[in-house]
Amino acid sequence: MKIPATVVTGFLGAGKTTLIRHLVSQANGRRLALVINEFGDLGIDREVLLGCGVEGCEDDDIVELPNGCICCTVADEFLPTMERLLDQAQPPDHIVIETSGLALPKPLVKAFNWPDVRARVTVDGVIAVVDAPAVASGRFADDPAAIQAERQADPNLDHDSPLTELFEDQLACADLVLLNKTDLLDDQTLGAVRAQVQAGIRPATHALETRHGAADPRVVLGLVAAAEDDLEARPSHHESPDDDHDHDDFVSFVTHPDTVADASGWAARVSTVAAAHDVLRIKGFVPVPGKDMRLVVQAVGPRVDVYFDRPWGPGEDRRARLVVIAEKGIDEAAVRAAMA
Repeated sequence: MKIPATVVTGFLGAGKTTLIRHLVSQANGRRLALVINEFGDLGIDREVLLGCGVEGCEDDDIVELPNGCICCTVADEFLPTMERLLDQAQPPDHIVIETSGLALPKPLVKAFNWPDVRARVTVDGVIAVVDAPAVASGRFADDPAAIQAERQADPNLDHDSPLTELFEDQLACADLVLLNKTDLLDDQTLGAVRAQVQAGIRPATHALETRHGAADPRVVLGLVAAAEDDLEARPSHHESPDDDHDHDDFVSFVTHPDTVADASGWAARVSTVAAAHDVLRIKGFVPVPGKDMRLVVQAVGPRVDVYFDRPWGPGEDRRARLVVIAEKGIDEAAVRAAMA
């Protein structure tokens, strides 16, 4: 019997890691293996999972593929990782793969047709986690209303915006869409977001509303989609062999701010910097004087969430470590100075 694998995709900060933490906490004895891929040098998402205190988020259960988009490194990193998981004395009951927020899901699904993997694993489903407030603000469309009208007239519509293309590819490949962070929107705005998302998904794909990534594992795990067998039904803007999806439109860098006086003040500073420089994502950890626990920073555009997750470990490097992800052309020096 093949081991099911679930691919969790979604743009930067949509709530993929939060969803996975919820799935692990509700595993009910099922042994999950987690493969975490990040765009950037620091494994922030893996560290967040390890610090969550949930049984199953243990070091041996989480494999990290850092500093690279999984859809571009399937042969070099992803396939060997899958083979190592499958060759364990006790293979996992289910594999959950969190892609980078900049990853195209379709090339990854294609990789499951690799002979040594196909014989033992099937893609149970592709889950697209959508940041509903970000969609409402127009982050994933240059002009949401105009694009929706054009899409109805031309199903093969292409776009110049890399954000829009990524978002549409993630929706088109999905077997299930989770409209996340719906508690941040009123009913009218949420209805508009749902309409925009429905216009971009396949007819058989359902869109469910979630808050804080809390989706029932009985719904998310067990779709039995066998996605690797119906790739033709999952359209993509990046089908051309000349399109290598090298992420030249995006940059990431790590910054180490000097001091953090207090959590609320720090969140306000991050929000101001993100808004001023149109930063897509900031995430990482910072120390706060007088506190023994590390402060987690999660920012999507100017929306910032900070919380303490666990005590600093003995001998652990307590320097602030923040990954900044933005579109190419950002003034990196100005961001570093503002954060310092």
